[in-house]
Amino acid sequence: MTKRIRPGAAIAVAGLLATATACTGQPSSPPGFAGRHLSAERGVNGAGAGGAGGTRTFTLLASGDILPHSMIIDRAAADAGGTGYDFRPMLKGAAPAVSGADLAICHMETVYGQDGGPYTGYPSFKSPPQVATALRATGFDSCSTASNHSLDDGVQGIGRTLDALDRAGVAHAGSARSAEEASRPTLLRAGKGKNAAKVAHLAYTYGTNDIPLPAEQPWAVNLIDKDRIVADARAARKAGADVVVVSLHWGTEWQDAPDDVQLGLGRELTASRTGGRPDIDLILGTHAHVPQAYEKVNGTWIVYGMGDQVAGAMVNHEGVQDRRANESSMGRFTFEPPAEPGQRWAVEKAEFIPQWFDPHLGRVVGLDTEASAADTAVGGRLREIRDRIHGAVLSRGAAQDGLVAGK
Repeated sequence: MTKRIRPGAAIAVAGLLATATACTGQPSSPPGFAGRHLSAERGVNGAGAGGAGGTRTFTLLASGDILPHSMIIDRAAADAGGTGYDFRPMLKGAAPAVSGADLAICHMETVYGQDGGPYTGYPSFKSPPQVATALRATGFDSCSTASNHSLDDGVQGIGRTLDALDRAGVAHAGSARSAEEASRPTLLRAGKGKNAAKVAHLAYTYGTNDIPLPAEQPWAVNLIDKDRIVADARAARKAGADVVVVSLHWGTEWQDAPDDVQLGLGRELTASRTGGRPDIDLILGTHAHVPQAYEKVNGTWIVYGMGDQVAGAMVNHEGVQDRRANESSMGRFTFEPPAEPGQRWAVEKAEFIPQWFDPHLGRVVGLDTEASAADTAVGGRLREIRDRIHGAVLSRGAAQDGLVAGK
């Protein structure tokens, strides 16, 4: 097996079981506030009304890295029966939770190749554009696209990726095809009607694997810079965002604990306020390949790392196949509207949903109570995976702040 190892991150601040649950395709959404962006109008979870003007509560779900290694691309080709690529079956196990949220966010780590290929895995990824179709069919509304692989195929790769997401009806944040596009926040609706919450999705990466940003297109990928993130969050608020969500591709690969840079930047970003109101309402982390902790910092939830939702079997920096690369969590946060306009939307419920990706069968496996009922048939392996994810997620005391396991 080819080693799939990427350089460690240092932020520059300036087959066991497969589920078979139904998967419902989602229609394309109407234009959103920023022109190219899209609205999430499903609201299928039935959250009740409340707050100023009858505005509803809403649930936001986020998942980890979509990282199609060569074996994942081969699996999608097999699932398509020789007529292209079909990534929908491998995501079917996540679909109930994803489509059940009012707003669902993924992380698309790789860029897409040309129609017909060639498509490649590690170390320079070019994924089939059919990934975008599967993301929408699973229920995702927006994806962060800023990662260390954003420039694997230059700016043309970014263009193909964002074009494909647009065609599929999936909004995106973190990379751009023009300076004008890069200057606008991704704004989405969570819920229906005039009282739907307006959610800004912003995204940034620690770097691009030493590939320099194009001199004439420095806006192509958003790099992590604390002052820039805060400025963008404040601009999104001025543009009408009730809730500002920031996706960060950061951390140290294969490290269960968040590193010092994650901890420090997380504290600084969550401490930033305007008029007493936090500028950022939720931080979602990706990149480390392994599940990391959730933590409430300065009153704001940070997910340091969700792990890889879809990835092939991987070898860590010690040259050992590391099963943690196929373990992840999805975060689900229920936001409650404020009693008075202009106040903060509060997270009234915080949940994590453990999941496992079977790299041999190519399927997402939920690790809720239904999955655990079949645990005896696989010698306790699912219980071991679930317990390891729980341990990582809760390692910084999130349970004391109300984080619970969901399904």
